[in-house]
Amino acid sequence: MPLGIRIFLVYFLFVGLAGWFVLSTVMDEIRPGVRQSTEETLVDTANLLAEILRDEVKAGRLQQSLLPQVLQAYGQRQPRAQIWGVEKTQVNHRIYVTDAKGVVLLDSSGAAVGQDYSRWNDVLLTLRGEYGARSTKEDPSDPDSSVMYVAAPIMDGAQIIGVVSVAKPNRTLQPYIERSEQRLAWLGGGLIVLGLLIGALLSLWLSAALRKLTRYAQAVSAGQRAELPSVHGGELAQLAEAIEHMRTELEGKAYVERYVHTLTHELKSPLAAIRGAAELLDSEMPAAQRQRFVANIEQESARMQQLIERLLHLAQVEQRQGLEEQVEVPLRPLIDALLQAQMARIEAGDLQVENLIEPALSVCGEAFLLRQALANLLDNALDFTPPGGLIRFSAQARGEQVEVRLFNQGEPIPDYALTRLSERFYSLPRPNSGRKSTGLGLNFVEEVMQLHGGALQIGNAQGGVEVCLRLPRFLGE
Repeated sequence: MPLGIRIFLVYFLFVGLAGWFVLSTVMDEIRPGVRQSTEETLVDTANLLAEILRDEVKAGRLQQSLLPQVLQAYGQRQPRAQIWGVEKTQVNHRIYVTDAKGVVLLDSSGAAVGQDYSRWNDVLLTLRGEYGARSTKEDPSDPDSSVMYVAAPIMDGAQIIGVVSVAKPNRTLQPYIERSEQRLAWLGGGLIVLGLLIGALLSLWLSAALRKLTRYAQAVSAGQRAELPSVHGGELAQLAEAIEHMRTELEGKAYVERYVHTLTHELKSPLAAIRGAAELLDSEMPAAQRQRFVANIEQESARMQQLIERLLHLAQVEQRQGLEEQVEVPLRPLIDALLQAQMARIEAGDLQVENLIEPALSVCGEAFLLRQALANLLDNALDFTPPGGLIRFSAQARGEQVEVRLFNQGEPIPDYALTRLSERFYSLPRPNSGRKSTGLGLNFVEEVMQLHGGALQIGNAQGGVEVCLRLPRFLGE
């Protein structure tokens, strides 16, 4: 089953159940709500009539008053009122008055005068000083024939001298209840349908976006040229970008293009120099001049070889997912070996070299990669240290890490270059020759640090430049 249909079915089930539950709950509350409102109105009416009838009941002249004629006229009125679309053509209140014993003194229907109503709850409870109300069916077999009665006491000071009851048939409320239920049913049903329609549109949109991404992934896996589909929405857009990034990484397209472009650019200069020198060597020239051109060819060839070797080393490191070994690598012997290998350059530049690393300090990692990384750093330091300058190695243990520092005297690094030093193929001109290096050494060092879970930091220090490597410390077995 497609994902869009599954999402819509879940949404349909949720919206349908939630809508049905809310609608049925509200429907169940309409009828009692209307009756509660009606009862509240009857309470006000009964208390108003109790105040109006008090003097007549107290004087015992209720039958001789105009109230019987008033109630009779009231029962014959035809309001012809339009109430929320329902026409009201007759009044429906029944009013009766009893004395303190519950005997009916006055009845708007004229049917109960002289009868004993003291056992009916509306009269009984009111005479006790309580709230009196009852609901009685006129026809026991008809549930819709119930009538609501609400009573109020007729008071003479603190004494109850009678009761007035106001009744209203519940069937007169039915048109309003049915109208409200009908309107609510239409409105609730419309909202549910609207919600389902929105859910369907959302499912279609999501399914369409996923189908686009699926077709794109299938085209890429088949080796076809495909354009990244345009999808909207935060997570879907991120998914599309992630797929494109994965495709680029898997194909190595950006990686290869960048390397080939830069390698071509870097090889142009030495190749042009070699070609020019070779053309000049075809002609007659003094031996000294010929030797100079031969030396240029050798120098440019060595430069190209160094560039290719460093590219290979960097590519190998970048393809690694982890270290091949993690062994103890003593720092001081490693630095001494690197310094000894560069002793010719050190002596030629009359440089001062200090190895301040403690003999017992070791790091944990792959010895070959660490040697290559430190060799690249030392090579950079030798390039930028002026004659007679100082190069100093130091290290300090900090918890489970070791900070290895290489300081060399020289000009500070320009601010614009500080953030780009480990960028691939980025290099600053050497002070002695004015030429740039391959720009791969520091990038290689950074890759090695990442494989070791460490970090590379380069910055200016007082009197020169300092490189800091953070590596895991060897803590022993």
